[in-house]
Amino acid sequence: MIQVAPPFRLQSLSGAWMEHKVFFSLDPRSKTWYGIAGTGLRARPARYPLSLSGVSENGKQASAEQVLLISKGKYRSVALSVPRKFTQPSPDELRQIAQEKNLKKDVLSLVSPDRLWAGTFLPPVGAVVSDTFGTARTFNGKTESIHEGLDYAVPPGTPVRALNRGKVLLAQALFFEGNCVVLDHGQGLLTLYLHLSALAVKEGDIVGQGQQIGLSGGTGRATGPHLHIAVRWQGVYLNPATLLSLQLP
Repeated sequence: MIQVAPPFRLQSLSGAWMEHKVFFSLDPRSKTWYGIAGTGLRARPARYPLSLSGVSENGKQASAEQVLLISKGKYRSVALSVPRKFTQPSPDELRQIAQEKNLKKDVLSLVSPDRLWAGTFLPPVGAVVSDTFGTARTFNGKTESIHEGLDYAVPPGTPVRALNRGKVLLAQALFFEGNCVVLDHGQGLLTLYLHLSALAVKEGDIVGQGQQIGLSGGTGRATGPHLHIAVRWQGVYLNPATLLSLQLP
């Protein structure tokens, strides 16, 4: 979370960081502006400037710059076993994977300007995290991937709830993700819920914070029943644990 306390009142504020637009909202209680920004695992550790542009109440332009530091992270590695089709898919499954790749590209690249979320983001289930963001995974001794989300160790049929208010962009079964729901919270912020055993929403629905969107399961490329959630911001996967830890106005 980025908070800005300008020396005079503004009617609007926007920012740019690492080629992403940062949307700001005014918190009337503290009279500060706040926005969400983040970076993924592939960002090079360095100092990156945040550029701010505002308009004062009398229409004058104002600008400022603040450097933000990205440090190198440390992540663990694990070896997992899954059904053979997920590491050696058939020709038909390869065609399905290719079709879904294009579908996911269109859905996950969406950046809508209006904000639907409000306040702090809440966990989707009341359970401990069983696998963290950034884990390097090897499936069946061959296929390598990076775990860009959080896993919760919950039994099948556990109600899964929306982290915050949003619009359902996707609610269907996919090859790797299993039954999957993608919520658009606005301003380029999406949350994903994977491996569900059942869906409780449909595409186009507006759901409230804490509303049930499905039931946990083990569909798709999963080693067993659990819930996987991911957070995507303007094309980059962020650590959901960080978003859930923010105390937002």
